[in-house]
This record gives sequence, C-alpha cells and structure tokens, in this order.
Amino acid sequence: MRMEWKKENYAISTDKTLLDLPMIHEFLSQQSYWAKGITKERVEKAIKNTLCFGVYEMKDGKLVQAGFARILTDYVTTAYLCDVFIDRRHRGKGLSKWLVQTIISFDELKEVRGMLLATEDAHGLYSQYGFEVVDPGRYMKKKIKEEQQN
Repeated sequence: MRMEWKKENYAISTDKTLLDLPMIHEFLSQQSYWAKGITKERVEKAIKNTLCFGVYEMKDGKLVQAGFARILTDYVTTAYLCDVFIDRRHRGKGLSKWLVQTIISFDELKEVRGMLLATEDAHGLYSQYGFEVVDPGRYMKKKIKEEQQN
C-alpha cells in the first residue's frame, strides 16, 4: 500500500516510482560512511526488495528528493531500518525526526516485535524514539560478502 504524508513544503511517500535513484545512489556511494562505493545495481536491488520512504521537497510543482530510508522486514517479527539520510541542503528542518516518526508509526509495521538499526553517529536522534543500545552479548553477525568498491 502506498502512503503519503505532507508537512509544510515537504512530503514523505512510500511510492517507489517517485524515488530519484541517481540521487540516492550518489549519496550512498559518495557521502555515506556505511555504503561508500556501493554500485547502482546493488542500490536498485536493495530498493526493489525493501519498504522505502522517500522524503521530498515540493518545489515548483515537482517533488525533489530530499531524503530516504528503507526497511527490511517480514512485517511480523523484525524490521531493520537502514540507509537513512537527509540531503545536506535540507538538514536543520526537522526532516530526520519527521522521517523516523513516520516510519515507527507506519501502520504496516505496528505488529513487528522489534526494530533494529545500526548507527555510528545518530544515537541521539534514535533514542528520542525509544531505540536503545542493545546488549553486546546477545546479537551476533556473520559477514557473507565484502562490499565491492566500484
């Protein structure tokens, strides 16, 4: 189900057809610390297989990509929040808070038992919405494939 929320001259939508793939790829591959060098093909595949939230500025009758986030989930047990960003030109306007609030209150995610995420620098943002640093002895990870730098 596609959903849309509006606030001032911004909108958040789950409609993947609105996503500006070149902009998202550029941010993730060039500006993010977590996906540096990721290929456009891998970004496309990730978007295809996840629930996506695009943040847009409504400008001159057009929607201009201002941010993005995606959720990997089965809609029952777990949701993994990832690739969250607001473009530098749109920061300082409360968009990251609005995006996180929109995601955690999204009806289709209300039945999951828990939501996970990984961050190096946004603990303050996420803690405002009930996220906590997890017990380091409980969760495990296995790296399957090294990210290729292209």
